[in-house]
Amino acid sequence: MALRRIDTELRAKHLEAMPPPTTRHTLSEWNLNNKHRDRCCLEEQKLADFIIAKCERFKDEIEEKTKLNKKDTDHKIEERKLDIEFNTNEIMHQRKEVCIEVDNLKTYMERIKNCLNAIEKNGKVICQKCIILRKGRIGIDLCYDDVERKLKNELEAIERTQNMLRSSLEQINEQVRRLKSTTYFMDRDLEHKSKVAKIEYHNSTINETSLNLSMYHGFTPLNRGIVTNDEWEEFTKSNIEKAAKEVNSARQLRGYTDIIIKQAVDALWDQYHEVNSAFKRRIAEIRDVKNKMEVQHSEIVRQSNEITRTVSNLEKSLAEKEGFVKLAHTRLGNRVHRPEMELCKDVVEIALVNEVAELRKNGAIMQRMLAETHANLRYLLKIQIQLEEEMNIKTNSLKIDEVDCMTLRESMDYHAF
Repeated sequence: MALRRIDTELRAKHLEAMPPPTTRHTLSEWNLNNKHRDRCCLEEQKLADFIIAKCERFKDEIEEKTKLNKKDTDHKIEERKLDIEFNTNEIMHQRKEVCIEVDNLKTYMERIKNCLNAIEKNGKVICQKCIILRKGRIGIDLCYDDVERKLKNELEAIERTQNMLRSSLEQINEQVRRLKSTTYFMDRDLEHKSKVAKIEYHNSTINETSLNLSMYHGFTPLNRGIVTNDEWEEFTKSNIEKAAKEVNSARQLRGYTDIIIKQAVDALWDQYHEVNSAFKRRIAEIRDVKNKMEVQHSEIVRQSNEITRTVSNLEKSLAEKEGFVKLAHTRLGNRVHRPEMELCKDVVEIALVNEVAELRKNGAIMQRMLAETHANLRYLLKIQIQLEEEMNIKTNSLKIDEVDCMTLRESMDYHAF
């Protein structure tokens, strides 16, 4: 058992092979080996010298190129700073123009609002009051005359002018909104350029020996620029051109607004003068008619007085004629008592009978004349009353047109503000 165990242990262990005996070389091999080693050393030394020279040369070239690249980059950073500064100044200059134009348009908005208020208070309200006052005319004078037509035309012109000015106000308000929108985009561009200017300024102040330099070891590319330089220039140029276009539109709108306000005010003044001329013509017509009525009234009064005197004279004459009639009747009555043959139709009898007949005839004529005179007097008095009523109507119309309306219209005022 012991022998078997020993045999198993021997088989389990690895047996190491013994090295072969050392080879014996000749002297020639030894000399050749030495020469080969010398040659290899010389070649390796030459290669090392070449590599050292090449590394020095490449190191110097790379160092020079690195410095040139840094110098070129520094130069481009300075150019970029100048470009940013130039574009910033251009945007700020254009932004100043936009702000000035916004202030100008706001001033024009105030002008239009003041003009609208003035037209409403000093024009439309007064015109409406004149129309309402003229409704206070009475009788035949409450007619649709030239003044009424001109007043309505003036009211329509005022309303058209107000609508036109409100439309201009809306256009200016929209232009202000567009200018403010342009200002917003320019402000955002200025903010971005300010940040870039700070970054470029910081980049221009650091160098390879500065502190807090870092090495990026991430996987995302550092060059994240997706906008080309031409696109960057075009974006800024587009903002400036858009702002300049809006400023130009605003200036044209202001010029158009000046023309609109002037034309509107001139048109309203023309309407004002037309209405005043119509008032003056109408007042002259009413005054002329009233003067004629006054003349007619004085003549009617005179004739009424004469007719009254005529009536009095006729009545007096009739009263006097009654005495003659009574006398003739008394004489005839007395002659009826003549006796017998003396009761004849003598000349006296015939004369008395004719006298009585003539007196009756003349009395009837005078009665008819008296009736006609009374009728004419009543008609004259009726005409007199009508004339007085018409004169009162004309006086009322003159008061409304000349005193009330024309006094109101003196306070009408239109100007361009």
